[in-house]
Amino acid sequence: MKAGGAALVTGAGRGIGRAVALELARRGFRVHATLRDPARAGALRQAAAAEGLELAVERLDVTDADSIALPEGLRVLVNNAGVDLANLPVEHAPLSLWREMFETNLFGLVEVTRRAVPRLRAAGGGVICNLSSISVLSAVPFYAAYRASKAAVGALCDSLRSELAGFGIRVLEVMPGPVETDMFAASGKRPEAAEHEGYTELALKLWEGRRSMGPMTATADSAARDIVDAILDDDVRARVACDPLSKSQLG
Repeated sequence: MKAGGAALVTGAGRGIGRAVALELARRGFRVHATLRDPARAGALRQAAAAEGLELAVERLDVTDADSIALPEGLRVLVNNAGVDLANLPVEHAPLSLWREMFETNLFGLVEVTRRAVPRLRAAGGGVICNLSSISVLSAVPFYAAYRASKAAVGALCDSLRSELAGFGIRVLEVMPGPVETDMFAASGKRPEAAEHEGYTELALKLWEGRRSMGPMTATADSAARDIVDAILDDDVRARVACDPLSKSQLG
């Protein structure tokens, strides 16, 4: 696709979302960078101002339907907002954790997407870019709720792709692995599962593996460049990677 028109990014206050919002603006899009609390977007605003980029910071909480407002002329939607909560064995993870995870990672994404489709169709087509996770391809213990929510995003992408192709709307699934973000840094803590009898050894083994991932990480800026390249490439495959680990797994 040719760069231009409006692009909206959810979860743009930090990490991959912030980097993607800035990269889309660099490529010529009029960017609506959204997050739950715009007061926390100081670094994003400063970066955009320093480069003279066309970027507006707006409030959008994917779990609050009343906050979801999409621009006219929408060409690109990047569903980046997501959460990762306590890493617990399934038997010890309360349903409230599952519900909170799915509210943001799946249901909120669906609500933004269903509202975006008419805008994208009216603009003559565009791209919906959903971030899932490369973790869905591996049997990672204690991440069941997170992985299930992200696997559901992948299934959603498949159905959307079939439904929207006739409108000129391309659906892209980005499957990040380790990218240097606040969320990835937070995942370096001792897993909560280690406190539960029978799971300590496995949890500590997982923790050790996580701490050895340094050489396989990508910066958020590098990941964003790969993501925006894929958004602009009409011939790119449906599932793409943005870091060394996910590239090695997707081939």
